[in-house]
Amino acid sequence: MQTIRIDERFDRFEELLSLILTSFAYMEGRIDPPSSARALTVGALRHKAKNELAFAIADERDLLGCVFCKRETDCLYIGKLAVAPPCQGKGVGRLLLAAAERTARELGLPALRLQTRIELAANHATFVAWGFVETGRSAHPGFTRPTSIEMWKLL
Repeated sequence: MQTIRIDERFDRFEELLSLILTSFAYMEGRIDPPSSARALTVGALRHKAKNELAFAIADERDLLGCVFCKRETDCLYIGKLAVAPPCQGKGVGRLLLAAAERTARELGLPALRLQTRIELAANHATFVAWGFVETGRSAHPGFTRPTSIEMWKLL
């Protein structure tokens, strides 16, 4: 497996979109509101890649996972962390996390931050195992109950 930087040289955006949509498909009917991944397009991913730091993990043929990272004042925000379903639990997510941690350190940022949906308890457990701690809960616009959990990992 190799880590690939998703930047202006990256030419696999259709495959990347398919990876994200396939990875997030299990959330359909489980989370409310629905994932913003549903609205992604190849053009939107190209735009994200220009404005964020992004990485993919690939084998000889396929993209196995990806992560988009955004610099914030006091942390690196992790978004659209996706691992192909057949590759989950096989170290791809940890490789993506390692790329995000390296990037945060290179930028002089002391922490990683992410948000995960309330309903996705298995994701919460994975992030805790990776060293994240819950720091807050928030609601999407129009909701009176919490819909997301914020988690941080100090580096």
